[in-house]
Amino acid sequence: MAFNSFKKLLFGFAFSPSLKANVFEVTRLASFLEGSLIFVHVGEKTAEKEAHFRAILKECPDQPKNIELHWKTGKPVETLIELCQSFSIDLLLLGALKREKMLKYYLGSIARQLTRKAPCSVLLMLNPSVVRRPCKHIVVNGFESPQTQDTIEAAFEMGQALHAEKLTLVEEISESRVAVAVNDDRSLRKATLRKEKINREEKMRVQDIVKKIPASKQRGLNWTAQSIFGRRGYSIGHYARVIRADLLVMNAQEKSSFFNRFFLKDLEHILAELPTDVLIVQSHLHD
Repeated sequence: MAFNSFKKLLFGFAFSPSLKANVFEVTRLASFLEGSLIFVHVGEKTAEKEAHFRAILKECPDQPKNIELHWKTGKPVETLIELCQSFSIDLLLLGALKREKMLKYYLGSIARQLTRKAPCSVLLMLNPSVVRRPCKHIVVNGFESPQTQDTIEAAFEMGQALHAEKLTLVEEISESRVAVAVNDDRSLRKATLRKEKINREEKMRVQDIVKKIPASKQRGLNWTAQSIFGRRGYSIGHYARVIRADLLVMNAQEKSSFFNRFFLKDLEHILAELPTDVLIVQSHLHD
C-alpha cells in the first residue's frame, strides 16, 4: 500500500509553560504540510482555559485551513489513542520534556506509552518555538525492512514541507557482517574489502528505494546515503546527535514478535535520550 501523506494531525495539549511554543509549532507544521489540525485537551473545560488557549491560537501567523478544538475527559493515553483511531489521524504530535540539570530530553510516561501504542505515525518535539527554527538536516533510517520504503518517503515529504537543505539516509551495518579476524595485513585488507563491498550493496539498495519515490517529493532536496557500522538503533541515534540533525526519522514497531523485542531494547535508547526531534513512521504495509 502506498504511503499516506500527513494530512490529519492531532496534538494533545496541557496547560504547561510550553503551551504557547507548542501551539505555534504545531500550527506552523500543519500549515506547511497543508493538513488539518485537531487540538485535544484531556481534562476539565473552563471558560478561562478556553479563552487562554484561543488567545494563543489567534496569535499564530501560520495556520492550517481547518482547525478543531476538543475537550475530553478520561485517561490521557486511552483517550488520545481512541481519538487517533476515530478521527483517522495520520500524525500524532507529542512534546518531550527536558531534565534541566542534565540538559537531556526524555519522554514522560504518558508520551512514552503513546509512542508505543499509537495507531499512526508520531512526531516527538524537543524544541518547540514561537519563532521558527529552520530544519536544515534530516536523518532517516535505511534499514532493510518492508517498512523502510514508507519511512524514507515520509522523510522526503517532511523535507519538502520544512524546506530542509539536506537529507541523509543511514544504513546501520552490524559489525558481525564483516566477521573477519584482523591479525595481519592480509586479513586487514580482506576486512576492508568486505566493508567496501557491503557499503556498495547498501547504497545500491537505498538508491533503489529512492527511485520509487515520486520526483515531486525529491525536487530541491539534496540527499545522500551514509553507511555506519554498529548496533542497530543505537548507532543512528548517536550519529544524529553528533551531526546535530534537526529531525531523525525512524521505522515504527514492526508486527513480528521478534522485532517487538528488538524495538523495546534498542529504540529505547533513542526514546530515553532523544538526540533531536524524532518522527516514528507507522507503515501502512499491513493495512
